[in-house]
Amino acid sequence: MGTWKMAYVDFLTALVAFFLVMWLVSGVSPDSRTAIADFFTGEDTTATQSSTLVDLRPSESARAFHALKSNPALSAAGTSLILTQEANGIRIDLVDGDARPLFDSESGTLTDSGEALTRDLGVALGGMPGAITIEGHTDAFPSLIPNRSNWDISSERANAARRVLSNAGISPERVRAVTGLADTQPLKPGEPHLSVNRRISILLDLDG
Repeated sequence: MGTWKMAYVDFLTALVAFFLVMWLVSGVSPDSRTAIADFFTGEDTTATQSSTLVDLRPSESARAFHALKSNPALSAAGTSLILTQEANGIRIDLVDGDARPLFDSESGTLTDSGEALTRDLGVALGGMPGAITIEGHTDAFPSLIPNRSNWDISSERANAARRVLSNAGISPERVRAVTGLADTQPLKPGEPHLSVNRRISILLDLDG
């Protein structure tokens, strides 16, 4: 009877180990499975451990996205701020709206709300690595001011954001480009005249 029990315990232990290995393997890439197999056969142990650890850790982009999304000051902005995780980093859109205008009408000047939101973003980005690109955008309505185009307005908006970010602690060396794109890249391509297309886009490049 004792021998039977020992054999049964050995069987259960082997079964648990099997399911544990299957669970671990299912969560890694094919390259990592090969690396794990090489580890147990004694081949290229150092490289295997390093590559497996890198694959299993959250990416820099994922950590930055989570930090920005959980930031209380940015969460309070509601629909005025849109976060999008991209392959190499994060795109942050600060969007204008009738309820909370971020820019003065026909102007590149930030409102008090727009300046406060941009400053909060600058503080959040100050603790993160990565190069920054700043884009200014307008809606598709043409400027009503003579000799003044949407290219002028969008460029002023991008530069206004750059100044606020700089005052919030973003070093000039991190800024890769400051660009005005007028109405060429609407947030809502099918509705280019919507106020949401008036915005500042900040791209945090974590590979740059």
